Amino acid sequence: MALAHSSTLPRGRRWRAMRAIGTPVRRFLVIASLGVPVVIGIGLWLFADAGLLAMIIGVIAFVGGTAGAAWQLTRRHSHSRLGLANVVTLLRLALVSALIIPLVGASPAPVAIIAIATISLSLDGVDGWLARRQGLSSDFGGSFDMEVDSVFALVLALLAVVVGGAPWFVLLLGLPRYLFWVAGALWPWLYDPLPSRYSGKVVAVVQMITLIVLQLPGLPFALATALTVGVLAALGWSFGRDIVWLWRRRG
Repeated sequence: MALAHSSTLPRGRRWRAMRAIGTPVRRFLVIASLGVPVVIGIGLWLFADAGLLAMIIGVIAFVGGTAGAAWQLTRRHSHSRLGLANVVTLLRLALVSALIIPLVGASPAPVAIIAIATISLSLDGVDGWLARRQGLSSDFGGSFDMEVDSVFALVLALLAVVVGGAPWFVLLLGLPRYLFWVAGALWPWLYDPLPSRYSGKVVAVVQMITLIVLQLPGLPFALATALTVGVLAALGWSFGRDIVWLWRRRG
């Protein structure tokens, strides 16, 4: 926001405003550059047979996500420091990008997939705690974390179906955020701020745990179906409650 109005500020204040935004962005990009070898290293170590194309796609996914996040950082991060929370979310983005590698070209490796997914899920929540601890909470941090969670869910759902042989309707577990986004394009009031609800966070964690469980080889069809239907019902209740709340308060 300071950059948008920089021409109306005195020169000294304008320079400080630009420095306050530019420093976190530079640090973000420097740290993000370390994520590329993380993605490649995981691919070479755990998915060595994936092939060059799969590795490139994993790296492109990370770089693309990083570029989008850096752009948002310039607009929605109001602090002069980057904060450890965003570093943790960057690490999670690298782990999620590495999970794209077996989706594209590696032989099934359920143990590796489950291990990476479990680490990523364990780090979820750490970023929020760090942001509050350091007093560096921001719209950018919350949005960055949410988008990484959304991609994480979609990638896990695709892995469960394409690599693990789970029923096709498991894909629905990775789509709620994107379906909500499409609906928001049609009804903009769906983009209005929502109150933070503990129950919604619980449903999101259950969704991720279920998607990790669905990576298990040989999971009975009946059990996979029951888990998927149960979580879809919980997601429908959570999203439906938010939609009703927004609809009642729409302008």
